[in-house]
Amino acid sequence: MDDRPNTVSLVFPPHPAWARTARETIRTLLTTSYRPELTDTALLLTSEAVTNAINACTDKGCTTPVTLHAGWTDPHRLRVLIHDEAPGLPSVRTPTAALDDEGGRGMQLISYGADAWGVCTHGPGRGKATWFEVGRDA
Repeated sequence: MDDRPNTVSLVFPPHPAWARTARETIRTLLTTSYRPELTDTALLLTSEAVTNAINACTDKGCTTPVTLHAGWTDPHRLRVLIHDEAPGLPSVRTPTAALDDEGGRGMQLISYGADAWGVCTHGPGRGKATWFEVGRDA
């Protein structure tokens, strides 16, 4: 019997300190799934998606928890989904400020780094979920 976890979930307040915990949650899933080759990309994209959700909540005064859910859609492809209840949708945009400006690159990194990604608003409750997949088909 295979007792390795194939999904993880984490619910946390919209505070920047939780981005590290979200990354470590994904790292643990990848480690226990013996998929270290996906770690760098998955951690970067998780960090960006979680930071975007936290920033959206902060900017819009949303205090409801952010939810991370990750699991294998098949043995080779990991899907990570980040849900928040802040109004509005994230978009890919080109940063317009100086090169050291921290804003505007999150969704751009996700769009370039993920094998698939999107934003959905269907499902129960308010808000939206940003998701991405890493790990090409074998």
